[in-house]
Amino acid sequence: MEQNQLDFDIGADKLREECGVFGIYDFDGNDVASTIYYGLFALQHRGQESCGIAVSDTEGPKGKVSTHKGMGLCNEVFSTEHLEQMHGNIGVGHVRYSTAGSSTRENAQPLVLNYVKGTLALAHNGNLVNAPQLRHELEYSGAIFQTTIDSEVIAYHIARARVSVPNVESAVAKAMGKLKGAYSLVIMSPRKLIGARDPFGFKPLCIGKRDNAYILASETCALETIGAEFVRDVKPGEIVTITREGIASNTEMCFRDTEKEARCIFEYIYFARPDSVFDGVSVYHSRIQAGRFLALDSPVEADLVVGVPESGNGAALGYSMESGIPYGTAFVKNSYVGRTFIKPKQSSRESAVRIKLNVLKEAVAGKRIIMIDDSIVRGTTSALIVNMLRDAGAREVHVRISAPPFLHPCYFGTDIPSEDQLIAHGHTVEEIREMIGADSLSYLKMERLQEMACSRSICTACFSGNYPIDPPAEDIRGSYDK
Repeated sequence: MEQNQLDFDIGADKLREECGVFGIYDFDGNDVASTIYYGLFALQHRGQESCGIAVSDTEGPKGKVSTHKGMGLCNEVFSTEHLEQMHGNIGVGHVRYSTAGSSTRENAQPLVLNYVKGTLALAHNGNLVNAPQLRHELEYSGAIFQTTIDSEVIAYHIARARVSVPNVESAVAKAMGKLKGAYSLVIMSPRKLIGARDPFGFKPLCIGKRDNAYILASETCALETIGAEFVRDVKPGEIVTITREGIASNTEMCFRDTEKEARCIFEYIYFARPDSVFDGVSVYHSRIQAGRFLALDSPVEADLVVGVPESGNGAALGYSMESGIPYGTAFVKNSYVGRTFIKPKQSSRESAVRIKLNVLKEAVAGKRIIMIDDSIVRGTTSALIVNMLRDAGAREVHVRISAPPFLHPCYFGTDIPSEDQLIAHGHTVEEIREMIGADSLSYLKMERLQEMACSRSICTACFSGNYPIDPPAEDIRGSYDK
């Protein structure tokens, strides 16, 4: 599998989540394509490489699915004409950023399968650690793959299981018994909408309701965008089946010991939109708390606290609230750049940072600045931004990071690269401080992560190396040419 180059928020050191998923079943028979579009629009931050929608009419002939997908942002792939031509009261949608599998139209989701029992449309967020083994198993039994993504492996195993079980939700449960890794799934069959979440709960998935329609979405912000009310989160390990009779739940795959659950801590730190709530915890509150913890654990005298947009802003506000140092704006972000024209050469990426971000000289000149960001991956972008603040006249630049140092790669759907590309692996904090040119540098303490997540069970493997699932023997995520 080939790893695509990163799509960055403000530069080369920004991580990306894999995908966002959305599904809806309107019992009144209304077309849902436009609603899915707006739901995906709200989830655009979770993936900017490709997107797609598949819809069907539950009262129409089985097997008739209308699909449109392509490379680019939602408003680039879909037009009013596309949406008006997609008729159906049940559907699924997907926005993608590739962490495994190349960035091509063939790998865009949802995946639509026609098989002996009918049709399936599937949207997946996450990464499987045993995808190569499952794929080889299928290939040796005659399966022909159209994509290079593990989502197709999941779809095939569900389709295969469906032949020997009474319904599609049972097939999902049977397939889940073989899957190892992170997955939140939204699946459309001719008469059912199904949501499933891996037992560790790595990735978010929630249920919403609007009038006589039920919704599944990666984040609660998508529910609010379409005017739906939040019902509840899908539990880690749970399968929910939405039909005209209502919602049925299968919790046989859920851990009895919830301490085994392993929500991705980076949903709280960076991935999720600040207006979302993940498993009962406000993302905005988590980021405020991270900033407060930084102020308590790593105080420094300064004149102004600023956040690196956008994910550093909440923690910067929290730092200001706790320390009493004024919160201000030091950066102006160009909102019209969209997806950065990413190049593999470092010089190109640095120019992209300057195109996306400018410093307000009047705000920082002659001042001691505390700059809050969510992470340092390779260090190149942090060094550039510190230098930009100094060029604008900042007297001191103190960097505070609202996460611990990245020391290990992630295999569950986050594009943290191999250890040799992580600046914190093999360098002390003091060495990193010198490399990025800051006057001081501090990270969030590991013991604060649990407090930040309001005591929810979390995955901290990228910081601690304690993987909730044994990582694969070889890096399944593809090459990192960045």
